[in-house]
Amino acid sequence: MSLTSLHQELSASLLQAGLLEQSAPLIPPHFSPATRLDVSFDSKAVHLGNVFRASECKFPPVVSFAPEENAPSRLYTLLLVDPDAPTPEDPKFAYWRHWVVSGLQPSPADNQSSTVLTEYLGPGPKDESNPHRYLFLLFREPTAFAPRKEDVGGEEFVQRRSFPAAKWVEKHGLELVGVNWMRGVGDGWSG
Repeated sequence: MSLTSLHQELSASLLQAGLLEQSAPLIPPHFSPATRLDVSFDSKAVHLGNVFRASECKFPPVVSFAPEENAPSRLYTLLLVDPDAPTPEDPKFAYWRHWVVSGLQPSPADNQSSTVLTEYLGPGPKDESNPHRYLFLLFREPTAFAPRKEDVGGEEFVQRRSFPAAKWVEKHGLELVGVNWMRGVGDGWSG
């Protein structure tokens, strides 16, 4: 899929899900991806709002992306956040910080030198909750980016809530280059 086709499909899915209005300036309204962000849990790919049960995403996904044409040797930061915590109807804990990794290189590079700033915590909406939207956001890092775990926040469950994602991104000069997203439900969800 070309970046132009991806841009059209991504924009339509984000607009339909209300993610452009709600998340600005995290995802600018006229965002155009510079690379395709592929995310998969086992063999099931995340694709612009498809649904995953909590048991399908207990462990960190495989993330891959191609180098940008104009920035082939840059490093990247990945955020996984939930704008619907604790429920889509009452998102008082948005953005819930599920995962933050910096120093990523484009695929197929070995990302052993990347830094996990927030350990992965799989989505876990309650069975009675409507589906949550989970955003995988890939940012190009500035040249002299050296984040620390303390810059993001603690690992404890309650320390992950109300993460000021847009302010954190702006403070560190990160530039959004790739987006993918999914919906998550509890294992007993029957909607």
